[in-house]
Amino acid sequence: MSDPRERRLSALRASLAAEGLDALLVTSLANVRYLSGFSGSSALLVVNASDALLLTDFRYAVQARAEAGDAARVLVETTSLWARLWAALPQLGTLDVVGFESASLMHADFQRFADAAKDGARVGWRPTTNLVEALRERKDAQEVACIRDAVRIAELALAGTLESVRAGVTELEICGTLEARLRAEGSEAHPFDAIVASGERSALPHARSSARVLARGELLLVDFGAVSGGYCSDLTRTFVVGGATVEQRDTFAIVRESNATASASVRAGMRGKDADALARGYIERRGFGEAFGHSLGHGIGLEVHEAPRLARSADALLPVGAVVTIEPGIYRQGWGGIRIEDDVLLTADGPQVLTGFSRELIEL
Repeated sequence: MSDPRERRLSALRASLAAEGLDALLVTSLANVRYLSGFSGSSALLVVNASDALLLTDFRYAVQARAEAGDAARVLVETTSLWARLWAALPQLGTLDVVGFESASLMHADFQRFADAAKDGARVGWRPTTNLVEALRERKDAQEVACIRDAVRIAELALAGTLESVRAGVTELEICGTLEARLRAEGSEAHPFDAIVASGERSALPHARSSARVLARGELLLVDFGAVSGGYCSDLTRTFVVGGATVEQRDTFAIVRESNATASASVRAGMRGKDADALARGYIERRGFGEAFGHSLGHGIGLEVHEAPRLARSADALLPVGAVVTIEPGIYRQGWGGIRIEDDVLLTADGPQVLTGFSRELIEL
């Protein structure tokens, strides 16, 4: 199998040429990993028409060379990566205009460009957006395999965690069990802090797990993910501790149907706003439109939130190969919230739902 980084670098170089850029300074660590394979926490990557130069520090001397391989030349710096960058740029040939990633560069680092100009550097710097992120939207077979495995790990961890969920335990206890299970099943990291929210707190879409004690008859919302090969999964299920009420069952059924409608109908080539409308329209017709306040979903990959967006304001087309979340919800202050989230691959032949954990209302 050919190295996918060769294809990615080639596609980026085509984008640079189209933008009139001689090179791109990559500072987003996710983008550095996508292009070079390096997964450390300290890196600058410069890509031009014929070269890729990876700068890192002494801590990653062995790791960087092992992970980057032939994809990039590695320079290890013991003091300042930025000072080494200024020294290395002339070695890359004529660089009149170099792009930088405006979304991932701190102002303090941007100021370095101005300081370098004062010192006589002749490189012209231009802000760019989404040059690499646009490439990352379309997952190749290897990336999809990693996401599938991250889904598998997450579902095994959830199933094991539910065995210990009962009235009287706290949200934090459940969260601790879940995170331990994720590690035991092989998750490389936690892509985000797991959300375990019960009772009225389940109406907080991004609640922090707390010391609240679960009681019978309450909703329990669990939103979490796993990481495999650097790639994330993102899964939400909502349960009832003990027997569910008619109101809980009816509301759950609306969310489940909106999830099923969107998961079956979302297509590559559809605008993000039209995908959002698939689920939102159903919830609105059932009278809960105001209770679904966030967007339908987002892309997942090396980051748990990445392009494309499935939202009311998203005009961009969803590409073939994207993996997106479908996560409609209904949140009622003082009552609770219900969300069902799945990960869906957009193929040329239609959507493939990667998550298989039960979407039925489970009473714990």
